[in-house]
Amino acid sequence: MKVKGVIFDFGFTLFYFDEPSIEKYFECFKTGLISSIDLLKKHNILKEKIAIEDFIKIFKRKRASSFKKSIKTKSEIPTSLIFQNALKIMVEKNTINDLDELNDQFYVKLANIYHSCEEDEWIPFENTKDTLEKLALKNLKIALISNHPNHKTIENILIKHDLFRFFDVIVTSAKFGKRKPDPNIFFHTLKKMGLESHANSIIMCGDEYADIIGAYRANLKAILLDRKFKFPFEKDIDVPNYIKVKDVSEILNFID
Repeated sequence: MKVKGVIFDFGFTLFYFDEPSIEKYFECFKTGLISSIDLLKKHNILKEKIAIEDFIKIFKRKRASSFKKSIKTKSEIPTSLIFQNALKIMVEKNTINDLDELNDQFYVKLANIYHSCEEDEWIPFENTKDTLEKLALKNLKIALISNHPNHKTIENILIKHDLFRFFDVIVTSAKFGKRKPDPNIFFHTLKKMGLESHANSIIMCGDEYADIIGAYRANLKAILLDRKFKFPFEKDIDVPNYIKVKDVSEILNFID
């Protein structure tokens, strides 16, 4: 297969979440929310216990509804905007004072703190770095697409594990506004790679329905990394001509 570039998914393709479970995810984000609230308290935005409790309820409700909407519509609502909207509701209820002095960077900072708990939990698979090194030697364009509501988190994890340098392009649904399998996030990535007219010479490697269906819609070559476990409500992949592998390093077998 003559290949000009490779696009990877992030979670459970290049990285795994240590001992994944619903309970662990919730505990991680609980820790992140507490840290975000500490910043709001430091800036005298949340002062009283009743305001903090109200904010937690509003934020959790907004986050849950945003997640459901993103799954249904494939439109991503970044975590920074969820913080902004939750605080706006509290202003409208006269629970806290007006927030005119806050700027977008403050909400981004809140989101970075909220997701910082993830940065110690995502760990590269054993062959991730070696595979990226070998691909880099082949002079291919390498990109990453992640359905994640906070772009900086993905960058931070890649930097932490000395993998950021391998990627020519990093695209997240948080920044682009659409999630896989929407083909537009793939077209956007191809354009950033400078390969928009070479879709059929690009491999997309991911671990789930959104990766393979999105690749199919964008006319990319699809490789499914076959996970050892299944997530709840996982969709069956019903498109032809995709390849299954057990390890990310096997992608090298399909590149001249």
